[in-house]
Amino acid sequence: MKTTPSMVQRMALALSPARHWLLAASLAIGCASSLTPSTAGAAEQTLTVGSTPSGIPFTFLDVETNEITGAMVDLIKAVGEDAGYDIAIQQSQFSSLIPSLRTGKIDVISAAMLKTPERAEVVDFSHDIFPYAEGLVVQGDNGTHYTTLDDLAGEVIGAQVGTTYIEHLNSLGIFAEVRSYNTLADMMHDISLGRITAGIGDEPIIAYQFSQDRFPELKLAEDYQPEMVGQVGFAVKKGNSELLADLNASLTRLKEQGKVDAIFTEWGLK
Repeated sequence: MKTTPSMVQRMALALSPARHWLLAASLAIGCASSLTPSTAGAAEQTLTVGSTPSGIPFTFLDVETNEITGAMVDLIKAVGEDAGYDIAIQQSQFSSLIPSLRTGKIDVISAAMLKTPERAEVVDFSHDIFPYAEGLVVQGDNGTHYTTLDDLAGEVIGAQVGTTYIEHLNSLGIFAEVRSYNTLADMMHDISLGRITAGIGDEPIIAYQFSQDRFPELKLAEDYQPEMVGQVGFAVKKGNSELLADLNASLTRLKEQGKVDAIFTEWGLK
């Protein structure tokens, strides 16, 4: 039975030896590229990191650069550099962070987010990063000595939406009303106007803002004893064990080198 040369064979026979070699090489490259993607010059993997615009000094919007900055931004960038990731910061409201993580819009949460058992059911947290507790904010001329939340029974009190404080305050069932606010600034404004008696918020964030002479008409209740003490950590999508291991390994190295403490000290956090 006579075999008919293929088109490629006929082209090869018609070419000079040099052209024959070039054609074979180009065909081989073409076949290889159709089977596997090229990795030549591939960049480091980019992590999209969710951070909030109102958690100063942990994360906040720098109005001069229009970029999110702060201690947790500096830390995730240091971790990214150590672990070999490029970091892209994405602005997000606090209440949107976990939904964005679960739907894959972001890869990591790096914000003033407290690690809680409830949140740990839907996300995976890194090692502890920074100790955290709530503070009680009242008007500056309020002379009442508040030591526990029971001292505010029957009053109207507020907290930021999406935080663990809202759920805790409502669970106590002792307040006339628990109001929720999109930002701490909104809550502070209502305390100033007397619309609510007090507000619960992140003590390190509130203390920092007061140290910068913001909200001079307000104060932290000095005698108040926190009830919700915990730790801040990075968060990744549930089950993303590889990324979590990378973050934890870098955190451990940076802590041993003193870089984590240095970052928080630079931002006035101890």
